[in-house]
Amino acid sequence: MDYEFIKSRLAPCGLHCGKCFAFSEGDISQLSKELRCSFGNFDIYAERFVNIMSEPLFLKYPDFKEMLEFFSKGKCKGCRKEKCAIFKNCKVKECSENKTVDFCFECSDFPCENTGFDENLQKRWKEINTKMKENGVESYYNEIKDKPRY
Repeated sequence: MDYEFIKSRLAPCGLHCGKCFAFSEGDISQLSKELRCSFGNFDIYAERFVNIMSEPLFLKYPDFKEMLEFFSKGKCKGCRKEKCAIFKNCKVKECSENKTVDFCFECSDFPCENTGFDENLQKRWKEINTKMKENGVESYYNEIKDKPRY
């Protein structure tokens, strides 16, 4: 697989931008657009189904539609092109650029505490980079490329 494509999907921290809800070219954004389109003018039917089917769950359709709309409008181009849209305190992109490494595990200071991540993400970051260091970036990507990020 093309290393440059993999880099366009994996952030320097190793998280899979391609599976992030904020990523404009990702699965969540694209599938949400398709699903939104497939529902068409379902609002009217949702109201009717509350009575026809005696199903109060359809009262929640406006909330579902709002979330679907949100997910379909992913705007992020990926961590290699802009600052992370989700983790505002992330320091990894800037650090990787300063140290001229593609991924954190390539840095002589890995593992470090200079990520800006909370304790949970710090742990995940370390596991991801350790796996990439041991097995290679392409192997890691092939292992996770079809799995959900969340």
